[in-house]
Amino acid sequence: MKKEKIELNLLLPTVNDADDSCIRRLAELLQNKAGIDAAHLLKPSDESPGQVCVHYDPNVVSTGEVRDLARRAGAELDKQYGHWLSKSPAIHARRASAIESRLNRIDGVLEAVISPDGTVRVEYDRKLTSESAIADAFHQWQTSTTVDAHAGHDHDGQTHEDDDDHTGHDHAHGGIFGSKSELIFAILCGAFLLVGWLIETFAELNQWIPVGCFIAAYLFGGYYTVNEAIEKIRAGKFEIDFLMIVAAAGAASLGAWAEGSLLLFLFSIGHALEGYAMGRAKRAIEALSELAPKTARVRRDGNESEIPVEDLVVGDTVIIKPDERVPADGFVIAGESSVNQAPITGESVPVDKQPVRDIEAAAAESESLPPEHRAFAGTINQSGSLEIWVTKIASENTLARVVTMVSEAETRVSPTQKFTKKFERYFVPSVITGVVLLMFSPLVIDETFSDSFYRAMAVLVAASPCALAIATPSAVLSGVARAARGGILIKGGGPLESLGSLDSIAFDKTGTLTEGEPKVTDVRTADGVEESELLRSAIAVEDLSKHPLAKAVVRDGKKRLGDGQSGSGGEIPEATDLKSITGRGIRATVEGDVVHIGKDDLFAEVDGPPLPDSVREIVESLEQNGRTTMIVRRADRYLGVIGLMDTPREASKRTISRLRELGIKRMIMISGDNQMVADAVAKEVGLDEARGDLMPDDKVNAIKKLQTEGGVAMVGDGVNDAPAMASASVGIAMGAAGSDVALETADVALMADNLDHLPLAIGLSRATRRIIRQNLWMSLGMVAFLVPATILGLNIGPAVALHEGSTLVVVFNALRLLGYKPKA
Repeated sequence: MKKEKIELNLLLPTVNDADDSCIRRLAELLQNKAGIDAAHLLKPSDESPGQVCVHYDPNVVSTGEVRDLARRAGAELDKQYGHWLSKSPAIHARRASAIESRLNRIDGVLEAVISPDGTVRVEYDRKLTSESAIADAFHQWQTSTTVDAHAGHDHDGQTHEDDDDHTGHDHAHGGIFGSKSELIFAILCGAFLLVGWLIETFAELNQWIPVGCFIAAYLFGGYYTVNEAIEKIRAGKFEIDFLMIVAAAGAASLGAWAEGSLLLFLFSIGHALEGYAMGRAKRAIEALSELAPKTARVRRDGNESEIPVEDLVVGDTVIIKPDERVPADGFVIAGESSVNQAPITGESVPVDKQPVRDIEAAAAESESLPPEHRAFAGTINQSGSLEIWVTKIASENTLARVVTMVSEAETRVSPTQKFTKKFERYFVPSVITGVVLLMFSPLVIDETFSDSFYRAMAVLVAASPCALAIATPSAVLSGVARAARGGILIKGGGPLESLGSLDSIAFDKTGTLTEGEPKVTDVRTADGVEESELLRSAIAVEDLSKHPLAKAVVRDGKKRLGDGQSGSGGEIPEATDLKSITGRGIRATVEGDVVHIGKDDLFAEVDGPPLPDSVREIVESLEQNGRTTMIVRRADRYLGVIGLMDTPREASKRTISRLRELGIKRMIMISGDNQMVADAVAKEVGLDEARGDLMPDDKVNAIKKLQTEGGVAMVGDGVNDAPAMASASVGIAMGAAGSDVALETADVALMADNLDHLPLAIGLSRATRRIIRQNLWMSLGMVAFLVPATILGLNIGPAVALHEGSTLVVVFNALRLLGYKPKA
């Protein structure tokens, strides 16, 4: 059985989510082909940043046939499955639930999820339905609502055709008063109720005058409630809207017009206020999409002109004046300035920018450029003018991707939401059964049927779990919005809740706890070897590698040769045939000689003379002082050892201390460096434990073991650490702005390359979890109080007031997260 690795973007061009359902479908399709045994997505890493691995029998199919089959399967999926993402006005949780049911009943819809802020995500089979059919069904959620269908697009593993405008132009509850119609109707209901009650109580007028006022109150208070009730009945749901209408009709039939009007007033005003509150959270997220300017000043063929940002192409040169927003992702090619990156990365201090030296080289490796060269759409230029080389079109830049991911994150159902939905499935039928039994009370106790009917209606209203339905979504929505404003992308309620419950964190060392820019500190030669010979051989080989240690050897080695510290250095020879020996070192050919560079373990595995004791002593001496060592052997001669040091970040010790204050009990560092280096860094930053000498597979196994001990979050760069992060409860990537791989692989992405943002993510997740628990207790506690209270005689009016009050308390409690501030 042979293996073939194929780039994922060749098969499903716009799929970049490891959890995308189309990847599972692709594997199933391929496994049905003769000669193909299995297919799966490789965990992203430096060597496989997004590849599908296909296992096949070479006696049945050739490599070329495997690739053709895979391409045809990808094209087939692209044609069959669609994913519609749209934006509507903020939707009440009760209404969202009804629309979900309606959409899920459409033949061909595989999944429909609606967030209370109005984000709609529908996955569908193109052979059975279409985007227009889904959009039409969605628009029917209320006849007076107008939703701009321009917001929809195919995306994320299904049809994968992106549309960067998700906002739409929405008018909640259209009507004669526009978007405020529901609130105005509720106020008019209250006004007619008040007038009717005053006339009935204090004036001796014809009884039909106050009744007429109450009927008007019924019309205004019940208009939207009746519409919603009808919509939910069509979706096969009998929820609180229906119960309220029945209860109000029951009150009217008993002649209790004032009480029925009060019920509708309280319910409609609560509904309107809930919509306003959820709209606040929605606007906090929509503000992200408004950061980028609409036009850009571009230079083409020596001429400057202003064009829409959508017309920018890769390679354009845009000019940004002081106090203007950057219109596109790219790197600086001219000018120097400071840029406020807070809107994207959450960094409080502006970042100084300067031009790159080599435009072609920078364009080839734009994602690995240092922060002083990179620019992101939506950030604010401050002092000087800049010229930016565009590296991504508007729909693919960091800001657009974050806006899309945040929108989709809102539709990801958290564990607590799953629990509440399951609870409702059993709870609501139980309540209805109990209410039906209550209506037969006259058979047991001495009371009229009207009294029993009234009590049953009160119990129906009291037992409806409205607050429970909104308790978790409102908190998750607010938490995700607050995180995004702070430069943190959290992909839904699952990671948000999980992160809030963990008390263990594992850190990668290089580039996470340390600066990630190691420096050559020691060059120790073997007996009879010149330092220049050691450095020339090492630089020649390492110049072929992109590893941070290799770059440090080349950079600092050339400086040492140029400074004359090693005598006449001579020209650096050319190396060829580079081969990486995973986790141990590299090998290349220099001037006809094979040169090995790596750890001492490497030389126990490769052919040639064993490591001399004198060289081993040098290695041990350097490692005891916290150095990372690289042994150099040319042919059969050991040339010596290069020692490097990667210093801890300034923020590491401060961050570890803050995390302890937040309740993180166990913090561990995992590293490929030797144990002594790992111990030295861990001791300096204040970690509990360090595990060194770990191969990539060892890191994964270490995380899996920590998982069995109660769960762990893994903090890394999202690229080299992707397999370990995928094995953790929550993967947290640092410096994700501009890194497509980091954005896609992490559950939580810290947009800035700054450890100081980690306590905000942890603190916010813990605050969200606390508020979710508070909301659940509030909602369930109110139901537990109201049900027996109404059975024992509490009237409908007070029951509705308490019921709606608890819903509003839950929503506004969740909105507190929008103002969350970490402790200093």
